[in-house]
Amino acid sequence: MEAALYLIPSLLGETPVDRVIPTYNKTVIKGIRYFVVENVRSARRFLKSVDRSIDIDQLNFSVLDVRTKPGEVSEMLAPLEAGNPIGVISEAGCPAVADPGADIVDKAQRKGLKVVPLVGPSSIILSVMASGFNGQSFAFNGYLPIGQNERVKSLRQLEQRAVTLNQTQIFIETPYRNSNMMQDILNVCCSSTRVCVASNLTCDDEWVRTKSVREWRAEKPDLPKVPTIFLIYR
Repeated sequence: MEAALYLIPSLLGETPVDRVIPTYNKTVIKGIRYFVVENVRSARRFLKSVDRSIDIDQLNFSVLDVRTKPGEVSEMLAPLEAGNPIGVISEAGCPAVADPGADIVDKAQRKGLKVVPLVGPSSIILSVMASGFNGQSFAFNGYLPIGQNERVKSLRQLEQRAVTLNQTQIFIETPYRNSNMMQDILNVCCSSTRVCVASNLTCDDEWVRTKSVREWRAEKPDLPKVPTIFLIYR
């Protein structure tokens, strides 16, 4: 198997592996012994769900999360520099997108090492597809500020950007704050602004709806504490 940094998408939730993970990914995974992961426990669980014959105890895991120091990231590439493939696995979805995995990809590119992104579920792309919004121009803004005043300011800026650039604006929130985020959107945004709410994408209870702020105000959703992505557009 070719030595490279393989970016391996994981599940977005409790989804059957065969529904969202290509067979080719499984072949790649079985050829890798070194993994850089955001969370070892969830990564081990994901690998076992891909193929129960994988001997987890024979694998090597390095943790790359928000607490990892830059110097430690470079050291994680040692197996690849020695000719061994490395797999990068995020907590959910595609690694290196709104994810600490971007740091090791940056290091690999700077060192001239081969990077191979694999196909898999991305909540960002799936939500744009299902929203009915502009798929030619969109921006992912990650998490908005936690503080009320700053969050309201950000929402106003994103709404204005959606208008002036004719661009779909995408952002996420910690699941337990979904309802608060929705309420802020309804309080701040214009009645004609359209909002898409996409929850638990790829899962059995997936829920995606697009309505104007006016329509949402008349029927505010009861958002569960599950991964949710928000999109606004005018």
